[in-house]
Amino acid sequence: MRKKTPPPSPTIEATGRRAHAIHADVTSDSDIDDMVARAAAHFGHIDILINNAGTTVRKPPEETTAAEWDNVLDVNLRSAFLASRAVYPHFKSQGGGKIISIGSMFSIFGGGGSGVPYASSKGGVVQLAKSFAVAWAPENIQSNVILPGWFMTDLTQAIPETQPERYDLINRRIPMGRWGQASELQGATVFLASRASDYVTGAVITVDGGYSVT
Repeated sequence: MRKKTPPPSPTIEATGRRAHAIHADVTSDSDIDDMVARAAAHFGHIDILINNAGTTVRKPPEETTAAEWDNVLDVNLRSAFLASRAVYPHFKSQGGGKIISIGSMFSIFGGGGSGVPYASSKGGVVQLAKSFAVAWAPENIQSNVILPGWFMTDLTQAIPETQPERYDLINRRIPMGRWGQASELQGATVFLASRASDYVTGAVITVDGGYSVT
């Protein structure tokens, strides 16, 4: 949670857009409030929030400590609540905004090898987003969720080597026969961030190569 924040992405700045990195503990009320205030001051407004902080612990439930449970729930679920609550006044005053929360296949399946705290937190992310959708619809605030399937990320990149049998099993279950590339999340994200989704709220969109329907 206190890792060094990298500089603004050259890729973003290369498009002619501005980028502004802010170091924050996503589980801290004061850090989140400060981050949102600084972002609003820097850019003049906030139009879109993406709740994408995540961590996990891979242990059987009987071996998971209360501290590990709390940490995963704080990073994955509490952070989404704090950030959404912090942007709400900005969205309300400007007549609307977009909240996109990132769930997981384990928002709808049992955690298993990915851990009970992770699955519980990601299931909570879905219900949190739906609750925001209902509560804030009168303010023209849309709240939706993307559920990525199996993508190579910091949380999963070790699986092919450390759990080769599981990796092969996952590949066989995915109808498209492969893990996703990060770029393949762009379409759903851009849609939910754009005016094209102004009448879409409380939606849960899977981007998983068909994994969730097998």
